[in-house]
Amino acid sequence: MADKRRPQRDLPQINERIRFPEIRVIDSDGAQLGIITPNEAMEIADERGLDLVLVSETADPPVCRIMDYGKYKFEQEKKAREAKKKQHTADVKEVKMRYKIDEHDYQVRINQAKRFLKAGDKVKATVNFRGREIQHAHLAKELLDRMATDLATEADIQQAPKREGRNMMMFLSPKKV
Repeated sequence: MADKRRPQRDLPQINERIRFPEIRVIDSDGAQLGIITPNEAMEIADERGLDLVLVSETADPPVCRIMDYGKYKFEQEKKAREAKKKQHTADVKEVKMRYKIDEHDYQVRINQAKRFLKAGDKVKATVNFRGREIQHAHLAKELLDRMATDLATEADIQQAPKREGRNMMMFLSPKKV
């Protein structure tokens, strides 16, 4: 039975943790030192004040590199942070209106949608109905179709206008460049 108090951590295989009879060793400069035992490689690494790090355990024999592990770990974390910074998640931004919208207000909604699409976000265009307005669903569909044609250069229709309860909505996604 494993000890429940101490979680099993996936520790990196460096220095004394490397448990192979023979390993292929690469110098800090990238030159191969050949196939030697881990103890010999550790001595070489200690002489240089560096660490012996397992790079590929699936190779035959496993490949280790003599390097500064702290610096290597920092570089890996730095790369991960940069990659995370560069990725952009496409959010869904909503543009709400009524089917009796005035022309200027409609243009404001179109400009909002264009701004969202340029930022790489998806747009959910929603037309709300109140009371008996739901009888005029065809006018809302015409409005959403007009919006789709006005945004045809910036967006693709992801979901055509569809009525859900007291709303009619349409999803637009930015065009692939």
